[in-house]
Amino acid sequence: MTTPDALRRRAEGFGRFAESLCRLSLRLRGYRILDSRLRTPMGEIDIVARRGNTLAIVEVKARGDWITASEAVSARQRGRLARAAHVYLAAHPQYAGYVLRFDVMLVTPWSWPRHVLDAWRA
Repeated sequence: MTTPDALRRRAEGFGRFAESLCRLSLRLRGYRILDSRLRTPMGEIDIVARRGNTLAIVEVKARGDWITASEAVSARQRGRLARAAHVYLAAHPQYAGYVLRFDVMLVTPWSWPRHVLDAWRA
């Protein structure tokens, strides 16, 4: 029998692996990773990436299947990410003129991440 702690550790490990896979995927497509696992008073941002004049706030969702992963970002979480993004921009004024975009990267076992560009507007 698997204990809740073991399941939690396994999910945490899969999440960390998913985030590193997403960072690699973004780098291969020309993004520069500015920050990852960034904690702000408003919440955590999984990945902050830049390509050209676009600053992407990327939320990584690792789940067992694509449908569950695509439904995993709640309205409350979107609001928290938007507030965290504004905290990031306030701390990094050099990105003030950049286009701010909220992306989601979906990860399932044994698959390359799916990148959903401009998943929502703040």
